[in-house]
Parts: sequence; C-alpha cells; structure tokens
Amino acid sequence: MTTLPPEVAALDLKPAADCRFDVASLGEVMLRLDPGEGRIRTARSFRAWEGGGEYNVARGLRRAFGLRGAIVTALADNEIGRLVEDFILTGGLDTEFIQWRDYDGIGRTVRNGLNFTERGFGVRGAVGVSDRGLTAASQLGPDDVDWDRLFGDYGVRWLHTGGIYAALSETSAQTVLTAVKKAKEYGTIVSYDLNYRPSLWKAIGGIDKAREVNREIAPHIDVMIGNEEDFTASLGFEIEGTDIHGGEGLEVDKFAAMIETAAATFPNFKVIATTMRGVKTATINDWGAIAWSPSTGVLESIHRPNLEIMDRVGGGDSFASGLIFGPLDGQPLQVALDYGAAHGALAMTTPGDTTMVTKAEVLKLAGGGSARVDR
Repeated sequence: MTTLPPEVAALDLKPAADCRFDVASLGEVMLRLDPGEGRIRTARSFRAWEGGGEYNVARGLRRAFGLRGAIVTALADNEIGRLVEDFILTGGLDTEFIQWRDYDGIGRTVRNGLNFTERGFGVRGAVGVSDRGLTAASQLGPDDVDWDRLFGDYGVRWLHTGGIYAALSETSAQTVLTAVKKAKEYGTIVSYDLNYRPSLWKAIGGIDKAREVNREIAPHIDVMIGNEEDFTASLGFEIEGTDIHGGEGLEVDKFAAMIETAAATFPNFKVIATTMRGVKTATINDWGAIAWSPSTGVLESIHRPNLEIMDRVGGGDSFASGLIFGPLDGQPLQVALDYGAAHGALAMTTPGDTTMVTKAEVLKLAGGGSARVDR
C-alpha cells in the first residue's frame, strides 16, 4: 500500500471508488463577452466564452487533469442560459445540479450574468465589467440544492467554492455556509478561494462586510486559497510592509509570517496557498506561488520572472485547480504547488477564463520544461 505524504494524509480524502465526483464547485457561471485585442467601449463584435471563479476550477480539473466534476449553480431558462449550459457541457462537467429558473421575458425577476472583459496590453491593464444583478445564481438558496444527494448518495471527494459567489447576495453567502457544512458532514474536503472583488462588496458594506462573511465561512475550510489582497481584505490579516495596491512583488518571508497568523487563528486550515504576482505591465508579470501545511511549513513554487501574459483572467483559478489536483492524485504539497503555478502560467497564455492546457503540458512545465517546439 502506498504511503501518502503526511500533508496529504491529513486531508483524509475519500477514496475515488466511493464517489461519483472527484470535485464539485458551487458558484455562478456567466457568459463572458470578449472584444479581443480591442476595448469594450469601442467594440463592434465580441467573442463568447463562459467563466466564473469557482466554476473555472472544476472545469480545469475536468479538462486539463481528467477528473470527474460537477457544477452547482442556477441559470435563467432562456437562450442565454442554454448557451451557458452548452459551454458547461463542452467543459465536461455534470449538469444535474444546475437549477433552472423560469424567465419572465425581460429579466425583471431573474436573469443570467454577463461579464465583459478586456485582456489589457502593456500599460493598459485588464478591465472587467460585470452585469449580474438579480441573476439566478445569486438567488440560489440553501434549501434549493439536494446536498444529501450530492455529498451522500453520490459522494464528492472535494468541494470548491469562493468569495466571489459568497459576495453576490445574502442568500448566496448562506448557500455557501450550508454547502461547506454539509460537505464536512459527509467527509468531503473543502477549498475556498477568497477572490476579493471590491466592486462586489462596495454596495453591501464594503471591506467590513467582506470580512464578516468570510470569517464566518473560514472555520469550515480545509484548504484556503488567495493572493495577498484577498487575505488582507477578506480576513483582515495584514502583511507587514506591503502595499497591496502597489503592483510590486511580495517578500515571501513577510507573507509567510501572515500565513502563520492565519493558521493560528483558524487551526482547521490544513493547507494555505497563495499566488505571488508582481505586475510590471499587463503583459509582463512576475509569477509564482507559496503554500503551507503544518507538516511542511512554507513552500515556494518555481518562480517565473517576466512571464508573458496573453489573458490574465482565470490564472488564479487555474492555479487552484493544479494545486487541488496534486493531493487528489496523492502528490506531496510541493508537487501540487508546482502543478498549480505551472497550470496558472500556461492558462494565461491563451484567451478566455478557462484552461486550454493538457496535463502533459502542466507536468512538463512544472518539471522545468521549456517552450521549445514539440514536434
């Protein structure tokens, strides 16, 4: 019998044979409309994709790493909702737990979310403009999903959700709480990406409300993921000597001190992980990541200075899916961390939120491979 690394053994993952799904994600899936190299304000055509912070992680685990995944969300039942469903089906996720809501004809009571996204270039940063008020997913209630069927009858090894979905409404925050508690009842590991977005919180209490909601959810999380701004804004853990808006790279030792504080505050955290991004321009970033567990302490991924970026949106989600794949595959945290950093780096070389990467490409880059032509 293979002996698992202690940090993976501590997760106590359910056997794959006992579960229908390796991963399920709870979150909103929006229609992303992309003007390509141009601007939203001057566009005459858009390319359509799907995307959502929580969804992207499960989709990455399905498409890049070949695991079995499901999405828990809600959509308004009209042609836009069915288009989003078609994207989800292409992404390979099970759609049984999509809740369909009757559409009233004009979106007065329920609608589907739209996300207009500019990639940015050079000195012009990426821009996201969401149009997601009154969406079906934001109105999904704690009792609308048969959690016992998902986690009990079917079985799920890993649930992923996050702070974007929790910010959409009072209802969505309560739905997250119910989901993570139910997952824990059935022995499912839970990861959460803090994913702080000021625009989502500003009308409902701002940073104080973000901290209130996320600190209520945090005690139920096994694997906490975020960047430096996420941990500071969402949980209130300050990083000494760091300007979270400055766009410079972080000193690992200062972030490691914050992680130790977070782990002491929330002893339920079995893994803490963060991306480390230094933004030089929209198309040149320093990129890396660190992770922590009680048995390993702080680990660093391969660092990639001056990484060339095509489309940064979704890079953090692809990091999360690579990181999650590691323990699901029985790999040590260091390997999982390098998978995550490599997958995020590769995902940012293609357009759209979602990954176009293969597992072989991730393993090659994580192992130190180059961009030489494969023939």
